[in-house]
Amino acid sequence: MGADDPRLNSALATDFRISRMIAAWKREDPPANRVKPIPIAVIRRTAYLAQHLPADAELLRATADMIIIAFFFLLRPGEYTDSPSETTPFTLGDVQLAIGNRRLPLGTATDAELGQARTASLTFTTQKNGVENEVIRHFLSGDPYICAVKAITRRVCHLRSHNAPASTPLGRVYTGTASRTRSVTPARITKTLRDVVKHLGSDLGFLPTEVSARSLRAAGAMALLVAKVDTNVIQILGRWRSDEMFRYLHLTAEPIMKHFAAKMLNADYTLAPSQLVPCH
Repeated sequence: MGADDPRLNSALATDFRISRMIAAWKREDPPANRVKPIPIAVIRRTAYLAQHLPADAELLRATADMIIIAFFFLLRPGEYTDSPSETTPFTLGDVQLAIGNRRLPLGTATDAELGQARTASLTFTTQKNGVENEVIRHFLSGDPYICAVKAITRRVCHLRSHNAPASTPLGRVYTGTASRTRSVTPARITKTLRDVVKHLGSDLGFLPTEVSARSLRAAGAMALLVAKVDTNVIQILGRWRSDEMFRYLHLTAEPIMKHFAAKMLNADYTLAPSQLVPCH
C-alpha cells in the first residue's frame, strides 16, 4: 500500500529487536543433524600423541588438553575454546585444584605441588545454561593419558608460567618470549578430531566429516550412558534444561543394544484379565 516496512529501520535493515528475536529462535531449534559422539579410542589416541610431541608443540598439547576437559565436563565449544562466542569460556580464575579437602593456592603453589592434585573443579560464572557459582568437580581418572585433573593442571601450569591473569581462557597458549599468544579454536579442535578419526579408519563406524568440536559434549554424555549412569545425572552434569539431551545419545552404541534382543525374548508376561474375558 506504499507504507514503510515496519520490520526495517531507517537504514532499511532488519530492526535490531526483530533480528535478535529471530536469532534466539534459531538457537532454540534443535540442530538439523546430530553430531557423532567421539569414541574413547579417538580421545585416547589424541592424548597419547600429544604427550609425545616435541617441546615446542605447546599449541597441539593444549588442543589435546582442551579435548579431554570438554569430554569430561560435557562442554560446549564456546565454553572450552578461546574464540568469540555467545558463551563465555572457562578461565584460569574458574579453576580449583585440591588434595582431599585442601584447596591448592594456584598463585603460590609450585608445579610439583599442583601435580599432586586429586580433584579439579570448574566454577560456572557467566557460562551459558550454568547456574551461577555452581561447581562441577572431577577426580583422577586413573588413566595415564585421559584425565581431566591432569589436563587442567597442565593448563594452569602453562598459564602461570607466563604470568597470565585470572581472566585468561584455559584455551589460550603463550608461544614466545614477547607474550605472543595463540588460541585453541573450534576449527582447530574439529581438525584435530577429524585427523585422528581418519587415521583410525572406518572401523569407528563414521566418517571424519561427521565429527566436530560439538562432538565432545555428545561423547561425554554417551560415555556416561554406556556406563549406566542415570540419565537424570547426565542431564544435571551437562546442564540440560530439557529433554534436548536425548538428541545427543545414540542407541547404535554396541554396549547399549548388545543384549537387548535376548532380554526382550526373555521378558515374557501375561496380562490380568479384564471383565470382558469369559470365566473358565
